[in-house]
Parts: sequence; C-alpha cells; structure tokens
Amino acid sequence: MTNTLVTLESRPLGAIKESNFGLKTEKIRKLKDDEFLVAIEALSMDPAIRGWMNAGTTYIKGIELGTVMRSFSAGKIVQSKNEAFKVGDYVEGMLGAQSHAISDGKGIRVINISKSKLTHHLGVLGMPGMTAYFGFLRKGEPKTGDVVYISAASGVVGSTVGQIAKIKGCTVIGSAGSDTKCKFLTEECNFDYAINYKTEDLNTKLKEYAPEGVHIYYDNVGGETLDIALLNLAQGARVVICGAISQYNDMANIYGPKNYMKIVTARGYLTGIIVFDYVKEWSNAADEIAAWITEGKINVKEHVVQGLDNYFSTLEMLFTGENFGKLILSI
Repeated sequence: MTNTLVTLESRPLGAIKESNFGLKTEKIRKLKDDEFLVAIEALSMDPAIRGWMNAGTTYIKGIELGTVMRSFSAGKIVQSKNEAFKVGDYVEGMLGAQSHAISDGKGIRVINISKSKLTHHLGVLGMPGMTAYFGFLRKGEPKTGDVVYISAASGVVGSTVGQIAKIKGCTVIGSAGSDTKCKFLTEECNFDYAINYKTEDLNTKLKEYAPEGVHIYYDNVGGETLDIALLNLAQGARVVICGAISQYNDMANIYGPKNYMKIVTARGYLTGIIVFDYVKEWSNAADEIAAWITEGKINVKEHVVQGLDNYFSTLEMLFTGENFGKLILSI
C-alpha cells in the first residue's frame, strides 16, 4: 500500500505559493504494536494552517520542512494493532494532509457518523465548532439581550458563534464579503443583521444596528475591522480574539489596533481563545451542538473540494474569500 501526502517544502514569505508545497508518494510501513492505520477521507482547511507554516513555536510548534502538512483529518481505520481502535471505526484528529496515517491513538477520537456527516466532525462538531463554542460561551460570557458582532461571519466559526448567540437570546450582527454570504447569515443562520464590508461602511452600519454599542465582539479578521469594532463597544464589552485572517500573510508587519484605549473607556476586556485548552470538554460540547443541529437551531454550510492535488488552491481560498462555508478537502 502507498500513501500520498502533501509536504511543506519552504516557508512562505507573505502569501502562500504553490512552490511552498510538495506532493509525494511513499510506501506504508508495517504497523507496530498499539498502532492503527487510517484511510483518510477528508481534511479540514483552516486559517490556522498558515501560522503553523512559520518557523518557531507559539501555542504549537511550526511544521518542520519536508514533513507532512498538519491538518485535522477524518477517516476509517483499515488496519489495527490497538484494542481501543478497531477496524471499521471512524476517527478524527490531527492526522495530516495525506491519504493514510498511522497513529498510536494519542489525540485521536472515535466518532459516530450514524447521525451526522463525517465532514461535520471536521467543522461544526470538530475544532472550528469547538472554537466557536468555547470562545463565545466561556470567553464572551453572553447574557440575554447582549448585542454580538462577528467578523468573517459566514465561515464555520463565525456562523456557529452567531447561531449559538441567537440560542442564548442575543441580537446578532455579522459581516461578510458578499451579498450572497450576507443573505445566508440572515435567512439561514437567523442573524438579525448582516453587513457586506466590501460595499457598505462598517462603522456606519454598526452604529445603525447597535446604537447602544456592541457587548461582545468575536474577531476573526483583525486589522482595520478590529479597530472599527473597538469604536463601537458598549460599556462592559468583551472582545474575543479568535483569529486575524487579514494579517496572516504579513505577520512581520502586523496592523496593531489604533483604538485599543476604547477597552478602557468601555470598562471592558480583550481576551484570546485557544481551543486546545478545552480539549477534555470537546465531547460534551459536540453533543450539545449536535442536538442543536437536530433541533434545527444550527444550520451548517460546507464547501467541499476534491483531491490532494488541489491542496494549495483550496487552502488559498481561505485568504481570498472564495470559499463559502466550512472548507473541506475530500480525498
């Protein structure tokens, strides 16, 4: 048997390039005791991958040159020498951007796909959904009646945050980069308002939709969007920094917030979310989100691309805004 894998061949300076990646085939070695082999069916394409391509260590070590691209992946166990992971089980975890992966089970969870799609466990029931759940509920500390603003709201994290906010009795505002995405937010995700930041003035619209200010800003974008959100904070506001996709391609010259003193005048706070801090609680959170999906309280949208040979062009979509919904690479 052979494995096809995407490797990191060079570190990007600015935007990613196709030359940063390699596509290789290798023979799959025999399993050792307590190991199992997964035939991977789908990869999660996440903005965090861009940060993992850099050298050094932040909350996680950068990917080593010449090694497989890091990725949350899901698939079916086809061989096993581990009693806890049986042939036929479906699993999810950081198995990499490849067609097959050998694991000893560390950090891997068995998933039940009888009542959910496999790809949901890479999105709304996986790391992105957990980021939304814990980032909003634990870090944002929502209260009934709060006004919540979410940037990059049509992505899986943003749309999940917004729908959880509606469940918790909040007024929800989202911004996205097209009228189609904005329509999705209001008509399918139950957002109260959606702003097309490419054609509408974000500051003006926030003042219109949140005249008393924003109580929770969930930031997926950073840069000027964060600056504008800071101008519109309500007293006691909570700013949750999840990501800064507008900045990832030029982190050496990152745009710092000019309006950070609004945190002081709003008597608020600014905090960050790293989802791995809550990994022991993922299972319970996934069960609750799954129940909300079954009840029709959370709607899920996916954008699926086929083939490992399309890895670069698919990852690039995250930074051009071309994808609509949770981005999945199917093998």
